Amino acid sequence: METAVLTRPPLTEPRNIKREVLPNGLIVLSEEMAHIRSIAIGIWMKTGSRDESPELNGISHFTEHMVFKGTKTRTARDIARQVDSIGGNMDAFTGKETICFNIKVLDEHLPIAVDILSDLVLNPTFDPKDITREKGVILEEIKMDEDNPDYLVHEIFTQNFWKDHPLGKPILGTKETVRSFEQEKLFKYYRQHFAPNNIIISAAGNLNHHAFVDLIKERFATLQRMPNGFHVPAPAVTARVIMRNKKSLEQVQICVGVPSHPIAHENRHASYILNTLLGGGMSSRLFQKIREEQGLVYSIYSDLNPYRDTGCMAIYAGTSVESVRQVVDHILAEFLELKSAPIPADELRRAKDQLKGGLMLSLESSTSRMSNLARQEMYFERFFSLDETIDQIESVTGEEVCEMANALFHPDKVAVTVLGNLDGLKLTKENLVF
Repeated sequence: METAVLTRPPLTEPRNIKREVLPNGLIVLSEEMAHIRSIAIGIWMKTGSRDESPELNGISHFTEHMVFKGTKTRTARDIARQVDSIGGNMDAFTGKETICFNIKVLDEHLPIAVDILSDLVLNPTFDPKDITREKGVILEEIKMDEDNPDYLVHEIFTQNFWKDHPLGKPILGTKETVRSFEQEKLFKYYRQHFAPNNIIISAAGNLNHHAFVDLIKERFATLQRMPNGFHVPAPAVTARVIMRNKKSLEQVQICVGVPSHPIAHENRHASYILNTLLGGGMSSRLFQKIREEQGLVYSIYSDLNPYRDTGCMAIYAGTSVESVRQVVDHILAEFLELKSAPIPADELRRAKDQLKGGLMLSLESSTSRMSNLARQEMYFERFFSLDETIDQIESVTGEEVCEMANALFHPDKVAVTVLGNLDGLKLTKENLVF
């Protein structure tokens, strides 16, 4: 009897990515995914909250909200009804370095989806009555975030880590800046930033690239390019210890962070693995040693936040006031061990497989493919295949992870924010020796 030999198929099919730059500088990207019935479309601005002046802090996010309030031909209700009538999902978000307006629909509804999305972006009215109402909405959003201790400790940390730089300012703005927004300010900001040479339009799903480009040209080709001098210099890092008392909190929130490399750094995959080993999931060192073995926290994790010219690796933990010093000491001990001890082969293998699995799962939807296209264009001006990225992850050695730890974890660069009912707790830079 013959034994069947199972052969593993290639990991990925070649990505069918196409790119076109319109004469006015607008970039159109598409990826055909013939096996699905959906299409996701995103209109991306290559600037975000870090490109705002101090007095306009929060205006990118405010503008993102306001485009949904009505255009020259559609009311807010019209927009909502038309999207619902085709079973679409429409959303938007503002980040430190981008604003994105996106919609996901069945492939047969591509023309109406492009029409609605482009109408929002090209023809907002910024009606004064809507501006007044939206101020109230966003002021409530700011209050909601201030009541969320996990969010608040990160916000306090970021504002002090990149002190007096737009990257450290809140995406939502402040109560004072939001109250100052009015129609003329919004239109001035809109005309400067919503320019074709500052826009990427990406789509992924069951579509034809040339037909998609024709739909975009029909609406965007007449836009005039603008000078793009938005990008501010890289921020300096302020590695301070910030103790913020908030008596209403039962738990003390801790954020410990160090500067990290920009998003396109050549050794970025070593930093991804370092972050995964340190606090990227339930098998990570911080979770196992501080939660599972010591029982000092319920939640602890690390995050890598890279930007175009800088970055931050930050660890978050929630604990009791009595355990703060112990938790911080354990975090610093992990920094030291990652700098000085070899990475066990089985732990390195797990971290690589965790990263690869997350990457592959993240690219299964048309929305995530659309986002991936735009971000690769924005930061790399080229596209990486899944196999190429996996090869880069696989090529990272334990020694390179150790070198990355030595590059990032310096006592004089460690910043700490502690938020809660501190009851006289003291923590200084002298306590951050490792």
